[in-house]
Amino acid sequence: MSGTDSPLPDDFTVQPPVVRPRRLRANRAIRRMVAETLVDPGRLILPVFVAGGLTEPRPISSMPGVVQHTLDSVVAEARRCAEAGLAGVMLFGVPEHKDAAGSGALDPTGILPRAVRAIKQAVGEDLLVMTDVCLDEFTDHGHCGVLRTDGTVDNDATLAAYAEMAVVHAEAGADVVGPSGMMDGQVAVIRQALDATGHTDTVIMAYSAKYASAFYGPFREAVGSSLQGDRKTYQQDPANVAESFGEVELDLQQGADIVMVKPALAYLDVIAKVRERVDVPVAAYNISGEYAMVEAAAANGWLDRERTIDETLLSITRAGATIILTYWALEYARRHR
Repeated sequence: MSGTDSPLPDDFTVQPPVVRPRRLRANRAIRRMVAETLVDPGRLILPVFVAGGLTEPRPISSMPGVVQHTLDSVVAEARRCAEAGLAGVMLFGVPEHKDAAGSGALDPTGILPRAVRAIKQAVGEDLLVMTDVCLDEFTDHGHCGVLRTDGTVDNDATLAAYAEMAVVHAEAGADVVGPSGMMDGQVAVIRQALDATGHTDTVIMAYSAKYASAFYGPFREAVGSSLQGDRKTYQQDPANVAESFGEVELDLQQGADIVMVKPALAYLDVIAKVRERVDVPVAAYNISGEYAMVEAAAANGWLDRERTIDETLLSITRAGATIILTYWALEYARRHR
């Protein structure tokens, strides 16, 4: 086409193209199409608290919307998670009675094994059932292990308890066990115990880089912890990063299948650096304090709640986490079907 038939103006000349990245942000469909990072509900895990002796769920005041479940309500919650397409639930048990040794953690008829059996019977293979392997929920002193007479944690005595606890959970039907106590050698002894009892397919998701964080406060209400003092002698110093790489490497050498960084938001740099160094899945725990501060700000009208939740989970994924434990898992999956 030329001359007067051309639709172009007479003074039209070809100019260098103008690059406009905003074209790829024009609407939701195109933004999703070109998104570099997506949060997959099939990679989310819902942490769940189940307590003995309850007749109805008990709200946790510092974690609005989160409860201590009964056996019946935890099964119902697991069914909802399976229907929403979540990867799994991580169970934390709250016993009726605690003692210095955390003996309730080793009871095959205790609250955690009972919950595992009930959930597996209800959902089968549609949902992974994961369990926390630690003594802090079961000890009257609130520490993650057995104490010596001087009040320090006895690492080796605690390892023996962890090994037994992991086997109890596996025999109840747990698909994944999560040693979270940061005891030296915990992954090795649990792997050996699981293999020796025929549970060679039980996955170990190791809390490899677990920091002594101020963000755990609401969790302690959730499990009724009576901890006095802190856990700085066995959890990691927030000032250190290189130390995490050593912890991760040790866990992998000892048989961990998945490694975890906890907390998530204040440690996005650690997630990213661990992701660069390993070829196994990297989990991150979006913990209770991170949840509580968003919920509190949103309740005061200071934040758009849903956008903040989405951005939080996106940031953890973008940092390199392939699996996220978050109290928003079920809500997120339902909103993003």
